Amino acid sequence: MEVRIQSIHFDASEQLQSFVQKKVVKLEKYYDDIKKVEVSLKVVKPETAENKEAGVKILVPNGELYANKVCDSFEEAVDLCVEALEKQLVKYKEKQRSK
Repeated sequence: MEVRIQSIHFDASEQLQSFVQKKVVKLEKYYDDIKKVEVSLKVVKPETAENKEAGVKILVPNGELYANKVCDSFEEAVDLCVEALEKQLVKYKEKQRSK
């Protein structure tokens, strides 16, 4: 599984990148055939409190799954995206199995 992390409007620290990598890799236990994961981290409206946006796109055979969250920290946003994608992967897997 290939993981690509893109930071927009800031430079992501090594610590943040390793956190994202560790969280995203856990998605493999919900579905084995994930081809690629693209993570975008973006700072929006720097003057507000909730200005960290994370978007996670998973490329699977015959489609893609996506989650996007805005929070106070990138870690929290990534956590919420991963939770949402876990549910999407379970549904996708069930749908594939029933075909």
